[in-house]
Formats: sequence, C-alpha cells, structure tokens
Amino acid sequence: MRAVFAVMLLGLSLVSCHASVRPHPSEDLTALRYRLTYVRVPEHAVEVEVEVALVRGAPREFLFSQPGAVTAVTVHTEAGGDDTLAVREGRVSLPRGARMLRYRYALDASIREQGPDFFQGSGDGDARHVAGRVYLIRPLTVSPGMRVELSVSGADALLPWQPDADGVYRLRGEDLVDSGFHGFGGRRCQVRLPDAVLDVAILGRFTHLSDAAVCTWLGKAAEEVRTVRRAFPHPRITVRVIPAPGHPGPSVFGMVRWSSPPSISISVGQDAVAADFARDWVAVHEMLHLTHPVFIPRVPWLSEGLATYYTEVARARSGRQDALQAWTELVGGFARAHEGQDSRTMQEAVSQDGFSLAVYWTGALFALHLDVELRRITGNTRGLDDVLEWLARRGSSSTFGAFGAAVDAIAGQPLFNALLERHLPRPAFAEQAGLLEALGVQNGPNGVSLVPARDSLLRDSVVGRRSHGETP
Repeated sequence: MRAVFAVMLLGLSLVSCHASVRPHPSEDLTALRYRLTYVRVPEHAVEVEVEVALVRGAPREFLFSQPGAVTAVTVHTEAGGDDTLAVREGRVSLPRGARMLRYRYALDASIREQGPDFFQGSGDGDARHVAGRVYLIRPLTVSPGMRVELSVSGADALLPWQPDADGVYRLRGEDLVDSGFHGFGGRRCQVRLPDAVLDVAILGRFTHLSDAAVCTWLGKAAEEVRTVRRAFPHPRITVRVIPAPGHPGPSVFGMVRWSSPPSISISVGQDAVAADFARDWVAVHEMLHLTHPVFIPRVPWLSEGLATYYTEVARARSGRQDALQAWTELVGGFARAHEGQDSRTMQEAVSQDGFSLAVYWTGALFALHLDVELRRITGNTRGLDDVLEWLARRGSSSTFGAFGAAVDAIAGQPLFNALLERHLPRPAFAEQAGLLEALGVQNGPNGVSLVPARDSLLRDSVVGRRSHGETP
C-alpha cells in the first residue's frame, strides 16, 4: 500500500509542477468522482452520480451554478440509508457520512418547458446540447488542491476537456466552476490548424449541409482569427453546432464559455447551404473573443467591442470581404447603434443597456480609435494586435486597468485614459465623424467611399490582406 500511495503522489506531482508550495497530500487525492449517464428512454436525460471520497477537506456544501433545473437529490450514507434532499436556491448540504449523491437532469422535459436554449438544453434527433453549469452540481467552495474525476457513458460526449486513455476526465475542482458547454451524441469532425485543433460536435441533421462543409466553415473562421494573433489563442478548443429548425440562413446565434479550455456553441439554420457561410460572421466573432483575455470584473463594452471591430477587420484581412465592404459594415454598425441614443453619453449607453447594439458598437468605435492612435504614435509599426499579444503573454485573464497599461506600453506613452476620457463622458459616437474623416472614410448618398486623407495609410493598413502572424 505504501508503494501504491507513493506512485500516486508522484503522478499527481507531475500535473502540479507549477505549484511552488505543495499542499497537504490529502488535498491532492481525488475528492469527487462524477459518473454521467446519458439516457434516451423514456426521454433524453443525464443521470448524475457523485461519489464523495472521505478525505480531509472533502466538500459537504454543493450548488448548481445556474439553479432551478434540479429540485432534489438523493444522498446515500455510509450507514446504507438513502435520503432525499431538496435543492434550495441551488444549494444542497450533505449530512455527515454522505458517500454518494444522485439526481437526474431531464433534458427533454426542460426543453419542452423552457424552449430550446443553449443553457437548459437543445438539440436534434438523438443529440443534445446543455451548459455544464445548469446540470452539473459542484462544491460551493473549491480548494486549489481539489482533484475531480469524471466519466461519461451512454453516448459519445464532447466536453471542454480531454479524457485520458481510459476515458476518464481528470479535472481540477476549478474546472467545475465554469464547466462550459457539453454535447451528447451527434457526429464529430476535427479542424487541424498548424498550431491548434478544433474538436467539433454536430448535434443534429441539416437539410443540405454535409459535416465536411460545417468543418470547412469553422476552419476558415479559425484561420481569420490567425490574422489578428500570431498563433491561434488556444492549442485546443471545442465547438458544438446545433441545427435551428425554420432558419434558412447561416448562423443564428453563438456564444463562448470561459471553461478551460474555452468552449463555443453556434446555432446554424437547419436549411442553410454551404454558400451561406460566405456571409456568416458569428463563428469568427465568437472565436475572436479568444484573442482577448477574460476581463475580471466583466467589461462587456470592451470585450464585445473588440470582437465586433475585429469581425470586420479579420474578414477583410483574409480576403473574404474587400476593404470597402469592411468599412461599409463598420459604418453601418455605428449608424444602427446610434439610432435612439439621443444625447446619452457613451458611459450611460454602455451601463444601462446590457448587451444592446450600443454596447457592441460603441466598444467597436473605441477599439478602432485605439488602433488608429497606436498606429499614428508608432509610425504605423504597432497597433491593437500588439496589445492583445502583450496581454496574452501575461495570462488568460486581465483587469480593465491592466488592459489600459498594455495599451500605454505599446504606445510608449500615456494613451488609454486620455482616449477613454474623450469617449465616455461625451454623447455616444461623438468621436465617429472626426475619426472617419481623418481616415478618408466618407458616407454619402451613394454609400461609403474611400478617399485620400490624412490617415488613409493607417486606414489601409488596418484591413490590408495578410496571412497569420504578419504585421502591416
């Protein structure tokens, strides 16, 4: 037994080599074992069994990160009894001696009651999609040394993580905090880039699209991301594609979850054809969120603004749209978001509207302004791309202040706060006219045109054709 215990500790130390101070050995032992069973009869559901190991520090307080879907769990104790515990406000307290808890997440019942939803459940045929935070119970408090094992039976599953050779997902406790999007059943394809892999689940049937067409579309979107960053931001991500009945066009909606690694899900019109993907922007927009860090606390106007700005820039850099079309899309987005803003300041617009058009497009205007000013200050040798690279070298998360500091570092002088003070207290989009005039982007009766102007060289460098890793 001593030899076995020593080997176990050695193995765990290899996956924890980043820690400078070793935790107590008992904290390294697996505290929780999850067994997920995907069932189809009488309806699709996920049956969850969680074994609680009796080691020091094993959790007793559990919760659902998004409560409401599961109302009761059954707890099995050491004494051999079973108790049914109500889930109150998403929380459950295990009695002393509890060794196992079980519950069932009724996928199809939830879809009937709530309608198809990325979080509660969606899918087609025998495949289903659900957010981990809805159905996967987790400890209320997650210690840094907590180890978790998870296995799935009953269906081929695409979770954010990779299983080992035995099919077991060996996780950290913090992986349960944001457990991303999960797919059960369906079909699989894989996109291989020079520096990354996209594992894709197709969760249903399309009328006209082949699986190869879906994977080709996602691969092109990923290549467009590589025109912004020198390498794809993560070595591996997972993408789930869900058919949307009654929709003939390409993507209907998309979302990224900041699991580790991130997971993306996209709803695509069930009757779409491959040619529709030429005008799709959702896939590249969601992947472009991976180019910036997770902002803590959240700053929606900045994160959505960066992704919205780069959606048009990246599609021009790849050649999917020309420069004139890119600037037409940007000008059109500013105009749509400007409607109804009246005299509201940018600060008021982004603080009151959640994820409205004003949040996306005032953020995009600020991102454009940052990019142009960085290029002007540095003689067009550095830009907003370099800010993202700077931040990526410093970790996957950032604060708003750290983003500003990175801008100033790339500029070689104070810039971020001065530009912010020009935007936030003034009417939303007040900076647009002067900025576009200096860039030579004119919006007249016959549409947008590009003319020579003071900063037209900077304008052309922003959207100039390039392949991955190239700088203007």
